[in-house]
Amino acid sequence: MKERALNPDRIARIGREMQAACPGFDAASFIAQVTADLPRLELKARIARTAEGLHQHLPVTGRAALDILLRSLPATPEAASAETDFGLYIYAPHSAYVAAHHLHPDHLDQAFAALAALTPYFSAEDAVRTFLHTYPQQTLKIAATWAAASDHRVRRLASEALRPHLPWSVRTGLPVNTALPLLDLLYADSSRFVTTSVANHLRDIARTEPELVLATLTRWRTEGRAADAELAFITREALKARLKAGWAPAYTLTGYNPQAAISVSPLRLTHTEFRLGDGLAFEADLTASTDTPVHVMYVLTRTDPGTTTGEKVAHLTRATVKAGTPLHLAKNHPLRSTGTAALTPGSYHLALQVNGRRHPPALLHITNRQA
Repeated sequence: MKERALNPDRIARIGREMQAACPGFDAASFIAQVTADLPRLELKARIARTAEGLHQHLPVTGRAALDILLRSLPATPEAASAETDFGLYIYAPHSAYVAAHHLHPDHLDQAFAALAALTPYFSAEDAVRTFLHTYPQQTLKIAATWAAASDHRVRRLASEALRPHLPWSVRTGLPVNTALPLLDLLYADSSRFVTTSVANHLRDIARTEPELVLATLTRWRTEGRAADAELAFITREALKARLKAGWAPAYTLTGYNPQAAISVSPLRLTHTEFRLGDGLAFEADLTASTDTPVHVMYVLTRTDPGTTTGEKVAHLTRATVKAGTPLHLAKNHPLRSTGTAALTPGSYHLALQVNGRRHPPALLHITNRQA
């Protein structure tokens, strides 16, 4: 990813755009210095090194430097070839430069305005964290104005920048419920980019304050401001970790009865010996005496003594078991590691989780694939 995000070609493009906005910017020197360092750096370090290169080569500082930075941007994110609302990594160093070199208390308004202008080109939430640590009250105040911005990418910044557990960023050091007043403004937003951030923000809060999240979602339902489908999406995403953990109140709020009378057949596996990279194919059937909504997950758990590998909980289906008619379940799960979970050889059990309740598992064993 780091090679796609910030590579020599992109550093050269930054240099050209900066020099076009400011002839005094030495693009050749900037490109040579930054690209010389890139091979040894991971992505966040590449962003920081490029931001430092901008600082070293801008012939001015303060408001004038911010003006050059903004004038270097293409006319629109679309003109910059941004294909998603998140933007392009090529502009991540720009907001990092603002955070590193424009923290002066007398110029916060200009710095905040620059971050809002930059975020459509590359989401600036990581840079905002620096301001949040140094000037929490001022940052919270400006975030409230971002929540009412005309640009949905700026509105999203108001939620995303204040997330308690923003990935790849430092913690805010603030109470986890700090941004709830802003989420109250944003949960009925017309943009899925915004409401996804609201849901992720709530999921962060739910790590330690699940009852607060439950109460917030319940209150939003009674307010009637958001479309039913969108609020259902926010609810599922906000409670995703709690649903995986089988927390009954999360199932109740999402419309599934944890105590529903559902019969679950034993899991049927094609075999019990697998190699890494194989597909773990399994089937089961659910039956009920009345039409019953079900939210089904499956859980793969390492069972070898002394191992620390955690459970892998994955979504299988949301459906309705019709009275007297079995609901057939089938899945072929790839036995491979992912970016968030390693899979290693050993003994495992596989279980279904229906409306939060675990059912008897099937046993299996995984070995290394032969060379």
